[in-house]
Amino acid sequence: MKVTRIARSIALFAATAAIAAVPTLDAHAQSSVTLYGIVDTGIEYYNNASGGGSFVGMPTLTGEVPSRFGLRGNEDLGGGYKAFFVLENGFATNTGALSYGGRLFGRQANVGVSSPYGSLTLGRQMNMSMYVLLNADVIGPSIHSMASFDTYLPNARSDNAAGYLGKFAGLTVGATYSTGRDAAGPAGPSATNCAGNVAGDPVACRQYTMMLAYDAPHFGVAASYDVMRGGTGATAPLSNPGDTDTRTIVDAYATFGPAKVGGGWIRRNTSAATHSQSDIYFVGATYHVTPALSFDAQALRYLLRETSDSTLVVARVNYSLSKRTTVYTSLGYVTNSSRGAAPVAAGGSVGVGQNQLGVMSGIQQRF
Repeated sequence: MKVTRIARSIALFAATAAIAAVPTLDAHAQSSVTLYGIVDTGIEYYNNASGGGSFVGMPTLTGEVPSRFGLRGNEDLGGGYKAFFVLENGFATNTGALSYGGRLFGRQANVGVSSPYGSLTLGRQMNMSMYVLLNADVIGPSIHSMASFDTYLPNARSDNAAGYLGKFAGLTVGATYSTGRDAAGPAGPSATNCAGNVAGDPVACRQYTMMLAYDAPHFGVAASYDVMRGGTGATAPLSNPGDTDTRTIVDAYATFGPAKVGGGWIRRNTSAATHSQSDIYFVGATYHVTPALSFDAQALRYLLRETSDSTLVVARVNYSLSKRTTVYTSLGYVTNSSRGAAPVAAGGSVGVGQNQLGVMSGIQQRF
């Protein structure tokens, strides 16, 4: 009987210790999962559509920014190391349809580890061609933006990618490498149906991007380089592993009290059946009249060598009704040369050689 009582006491002590340890382990883990998102849409108008006449309706691709929702999680591993994941969905508010080729998490789907030496990310992720523009492009992925000249820029993401991003004081260094850069296509902007990962082919659908940036308290400069390889059966013009599409981006910004000015240059070279080269020059500014009211403006010049040229001017006003809800109006005007066909609105159309006016008023809510 005495042995039995001793055994029961030991068992009770072990159970109590195990229960007490559970909250201690959770406290040290410091893990969290956050649901977040943006719902953004409105009514847009533009004239001189490619089929003739004007368009009035709700946009499919973006408003002030594209609509999305996502899950972001992290866990403290100790010693300055954290494990993290991001699952981010893009959708069209006007119909509820999935964006990015119909993928559930077409904006991002990745997992990684961060440390004092930088972060390593595996999976579908934003690459350096997107990071390099975040500070200098004051308009961003809006309905009237540089997406009119290059649909890849607001959608610069890579499938099957390993990425590194490190920040050391004011210096930021980043790079990605993808073994199959785009598994979606042909639906969606910049989709190329180049999944890669082909056995025996070391270059098909590969992509690498790199970035170097420096940020001081009131200014910053950045540069990036992006190289895409083609693949057999992929969307033209990159339908062969020997084809390449490269982008070099250099930009800068400065802040002056409530104002911010940013500008840059983007050079694109496509080496396929025929070589093409284009340049985008942009400069813009943001001014906060009050914490709730701000104005944005940007001018962009697009030159497609020996083919066409276009100029886009954008003006936008934002007013915050609350911390989560913003209303805005954006106005854009594009002029095209005789063979130019850049639309004023992302996802819109324009008659060849025609100028175009676009206006959109919308509402955005963040959660």
